[in-house]
Amino acid sequence: MSATEAGTGEPEDSLRGAVLICVTATIAGAAIGLIGGVFRWFLEAGDRLRLDFVEWTQQLPGPGWLVPMAAAAVGATLAALVVRWEPLADGSGIPHVEAVYHGQVPPPQIRLLPAKFIGGVLAIGSGLVLGREGPTVHMGAAIGAEAARRARMGDADVRMMQTALGGAGLAVAFNAPIGGTLFTLEEVTRSFRVRTVLATVFAAATAVGCARLILGDHPEFRLAPMPEPELIWLPLFVVFGVLTGGLGAVYNRLVLWFLDHVTAVRAIPSVAKAALIGAVIGLVMFIYPQAVGGGEPLTQLLLGGKHVLLTVIVGYLVLRFVVGPLSYSAPVVGGLFAPMLAVGALWGVLFVGVVDLVWPGEIAFLAVPMAVVGMASFFGASVRAPITGMVLVVEMTASTAAIVPMLAATGAAVLAAYLAGSPPIYDSLRERSLAKT
Repeated sequence: MSATEAGTGEPEDSLRGAVLICVTATIAGAAIGLIGGVFRWFLEAGDRLRLDFVEWTQQLPGPGWLVPMAAAAVGATLAALVVRWEPLADGSGIPHVEAVYHGQVPPPQIRLLPAKFIGGVLAIGSGLVLGREGPTVHMGAAIGAEAARRARMGDADVRMMQTALGGAGLAVAFNAPIGGTLFTLEEVTRSFRVRTVLATVFAAATAVGCARLILGDHPEFRLAPMPEPELIWLPLFVVFGVLTGGLGAVYNRLVLWFLDHVTAVRAIPSVAKAALIGAVIGLVMFIYPQAVGGGEPLTQLLLGGKHVLLTVIVGYLVLRFVVGPLSYSAPVVGGLFAPMLAVGALWGVLFVGVVDLVWPGEIAFLAVPMAVVGMASFFGASVRAPITGMVLVVEMTASTAAIVPMLAATGAAVLAAYLAGSPPIYDSLRERSLAKT
């Protein structure tokens, strides 16, 4: 690494440059913390309202299923219109943050912020199976780039600051400051430059602190009492990890398959595609209300130790495994992280349930630990950022009880996905978006 960084003309360890970066990151972190906190509050309120709304439509006489179909279609349509106004708002935004860091596309402008906020509330709030983390990361990146421009930083530091604030956005989305910091360093930059570390740490700490003023200070999920699994069960977690790696590879291919095939239908306008996909999600919502949305209430149900019939788990897993990629193919705002975590938790509970059919009563107590491990290992297999995934899950659950099996299963999952020839999902999405430009 050279003594100076492009665009600043100052030594990397200069006091003036370090102070400017830290102050700018802190101010920008406060902005994404407050905005991201309000964004999360809207989405959490939307989850509650959507469940009440579906319960009401189920009591209506006649074809009540048409009402949630129409509501979801309208929400998706409005979200697609936001994307038509600001095309950069489409999708997760994380591939764009990575492309900016690599100098492949210019940093986002501040007009992206309202587009991501409004489009995300409309799309995710209407029930599409999308995550809040992608929009929050992208909003953070837009704030970071704007703050760096106003601080008169060079181009290299503008790109760096948007990357650091993207990590702060992820920290806000999941109340996971260390996970958000690692996301920047492991997934986006894949390096540990001092300026980036400083900016990300200051931004994430300030962002999460400000978000907690709105959302409160508590873990994302509350676990049922969970003893640490004995080492005798470690081989079972490794087998689970290997299978999870294959499942993650299939999921990645399904995401790309839906994107390619929905995009290929050029006879239907993008707004109409969003409306059709929204209508499909609305029908699913009427039948299985917990199968739609980001998936946080469903994940909490599983991690809270609630007993759910195995057939119901299978139904939820199959539905979310398909409607997640389908939702992401719609030209709207939304991410992939949160739906992945729900799939991983469902898959963990299902795995224990199936094994319990062979050894009745022997491993049922592993359902919650396997759900926790499933979240991290499925994320690792799909995104190929295992340390980030594990730290995120530990912070979201405020528990290290399953850390040893989590390490084993996540490592096995990443290795299996690698051997299966499945590239990291955000690399594939970035290459796909660059090919379109």
